[in-house]
Amino acid sequence: MGEVTAPRPAGRVRAAVLAAGLALGAIAGCASTARPAQAPSSARFTENGVTVDLSVDRWDGSAGTLTAVFTPTAAGYHLYSLDLPPGGVDGIGRPISLRLRGGLEQTARPTTGAAVHDLRLPGGLPPVPVYPDGPVTVTLPVHRTQEGPATVLVGYAACSETKGCLFPVDAHPVELTVGGGSVRFAAAGPATPGD
Repeated sequence: MGEVTAPRPAGRVRAAVLAAGLALGAIAGCASTARPAQAPSSARFTENGVTVDLSVDRWDGSAGTLTAVFTPTAAGYHLYSLDLPPGGVDGIGRPISLRLRGGLEQTARPTTGAAVHDLRLPGGLPPVPVYPDGPVTVTLPVHRTQEGPATVLVGYAACSETKGCLFPVDAHPVELTVGGGSVRFAAAGPATPGD
C-alpha cells in the first residue's frame, strides 16, 4: 500500500502562489524602471589636429579643479605656452586657453607641469614659447557662482617645426551643468566616480 499524503490547506497554496507572483512582478518592475544614465563627468572633442579631454576633479559641491589634456593627433606637433599673448608673437601661435562663463568661475590662473622652451623662428622673428611635442595637461581651479548652465571656451593651436601649423581653435564651447552638488558635461564622455 502506498503512502497517503494529507491535502494542503487551500490558504497555504494561495499564499505561495501570491508570493511567487509578487516576486516576478518585482523583477519585471525593476527591469522596466531602470534609472536613466547620468550625464557624463568628462568630455572629449577633437578639432584641428588636437584631442582635448576635459574633466572636473576633486569637486566638493562648490569648488574643484577643471583639468584639460591637450593631445596632438599626430607625432611631432607642439602646443603654445599658456603665457603667450592672445594674438601670438607677431601673429605667430595661439596660447592654450580655458575661459569660463555661466555657473563656473576660475579662482586662480591655469597651470601646467610641462616645461616651456623658446622656439627660434627664421627671418629674425622673436622666439615663441612652446611646450615639448606631445600632450599637455592644464589645470584650472574653479568654483560655482550659481546653479545652472556653464560653458568652457577652449583655445589652442598646434604646430610642427617640419610640417607647419594647423588652424588655431579660438573658443570651442563645451557645455556643462552645475547643480545638485555636481558638475556634469553635456558632451559624451566616460563617467568618473565620486562626482
